[in-house]
Amino acid sequence: MFEIASACLVLTALLAYLNQRFIRLPITIGVMAAALLLSLALIGLDAAGVAFGLRQYEESLLRSIDFSNTLMQGMLSLLLFAGALHVDLTELRAYRWQVALLAGLSTLLSTLAVGFGTWYALSWVGLDLGLIECLLFGALISPTDPIAVMGILKTAGAPKHLELVIAGESLFNDGVGVVIFSLLLGMLASGAAPTPSEGLLLLLREAGGGLLFGLALGYLTFLLLKSMDSYQVEVLITLAAVTGGYTLAHRLHVSGPLAMVVVGLMIGNGGRALAMSDTTRHYVDLFWELIDEILNAVLFLLIGMEVLLVTFSLNILAAAVLAMGVTLAARGLTVGLPVALLPGVFKLPKGSGWVLTWGGLRGGISVALALSLPLGPGRDVVLALTYCIVVFSILGQGLTIGQVIRRTVPTRL
Repeated sequence: MFEIASACLVLTALLAYLNQRFIRLPITIGVMAAALLLSLALIGLDAAGVAFGLRQYEESLLRSIDFSNTLMQGMLSLLLFAGALHVDLTELRAYRWQVALLAGLSTLLSTLAVGFGTWYALSWVGLDLGLIECLLFGALISPTDPIAVMGILKTAGAPKHLELVIAGESLFNDGVGVVIFSLLLGMLASGAAPTPSEGLLLLLREAGGGLLFGLALGYLTFLLLKSMDSYQVEVLITLAAVTGGYTLAHRLHVSGPLAMVVVGLMIGNGGRALAMSDTTRHYVDLFWELIDEILNAVLFLLIGMEVLLVTFSLNILAAAVLAMGVTLAARGLTVGLPVALLPGVFKLPKGSGWVLTWGGLRGGISVALALSLPLGPGRDVVLALTYCIVVFSILGQGLTIGQVIRRTVPTRL
């Protein structure tokens, strides 16, 4: 395990250095693009017989890493807490209903739109994928990835309130998406649809339980931080709350991602203001900023390298292009259109619907959920479609979202 971690860190540091020295893209996008190009180059060299076993080494490294488990049960808790730590809860509270609508209802509607749209579109390219598998694809691709979104927002230049809504939606909608994904996965395994009461019970247990658990853990962490003034111990307490709390949430079968978001919001607001000295605040912020940057870079490195393990064909690539269109259209219909047509409800600047549509980035969480599907031809198709959309989302949408903001949102708030 130490050797694997060392290899990932060395590769990440090397590609980050090359990006910073020569390419100058945002670090996450630059590392992912470099890893993707490196992997594609190794595929080409291997086909030419001059790869000297490097492709095999990279494939062996990737197969030794359970990407789904590494992200969902390891890195995600740290990244979500770090992302929520700097969200202003007072300002977020003013947009709580807007965020709730986008994270809840829009995610459900997008799952249905993407699922049925993909099911219909795949027949055009001769791919046979069951409706349940298409709906699973809709569930894992509809939530925006908070890790990708918040990393890109740092340099996008969005108006303050619009940035807050995008960040809030991305922090909460992955929990809703995971619950929907779990319901559909249960349907795939059992062959029977859950009753409405079963679906509601799972939602209440996972999402509601995660929020309540996060409130309890956040308050306990706040009390511990307030009872002392030692930045070394207080940094350790926040780290223990995140890692231990996420593990306990998993054991209790409640949403760990939602719990970590709540804890991050509580410690980042009340905890920073009332339970930390200036010195502690400085070190806590610095520690979690570094954790966020390092793990983000490693995660995007792995996403770029995963191309070696994805099966592609001409039909798959054609289907991926169609799926990109379906996903963007669903995002526009379920998020962009309501924001544009109901300005009095969402209270966002003119043009925000376009930004929310184009800024709905997907990332590692979607890939991790796709990898968790049962083995089979359907999984290979869903994984390939997911990977193509994630790469397009990060490299295409991520690099151009700043231009979209400048062209469509004339007012800076």
